[in-house]
Amino acid sequence: MKKKVIYTDKAPKAIGPYSQAICIDSMVYTAGQLGLDPATGELVAGLVQEQTRQSLTNLKNVIEAAGSTLEHVVKTTVFLKDMIDFPKMNAVYAEFFGENPPARSTIAVAGLPKGGLVEIEVIALIP
Repeated sequence: MKKKVIYTDKAPKAIGPYSQAICIDSMVYTAGQLGLDPATGELVAGLVQEQTRQSLTNLKNVIEAAGSTLEHVVKTTVFLKDMIDFPKMNAVYAEFFGENPPARSTIAVAGLPKGGLVEIEVIALIP
């Protein structure tokens, strides 16, 4: 079993002592991604829809750097600041995971870094 650290400049740099993702064998485990613009490190303008879209775009770029794709995601965990945003997050999420979506947990949290509205992490297979 070999552990490999994944990094891409197409996703925000870690804002703490963690890696964007770790690969072990044929699996990739990502850190949670906020709706941060990789160029500025700041939250994208807008509401939960825009932050969800950016979070999932960041995750797409991280898992592609690991040699995987969104089609190979098997599990996601979504952290929402407020469950009232669930339908809005869910609509954007469906754009990324249409047919045969991965298993998912969605959890309401008291707060997220940088005042984010949503944070998402994934586990994916590396084909």
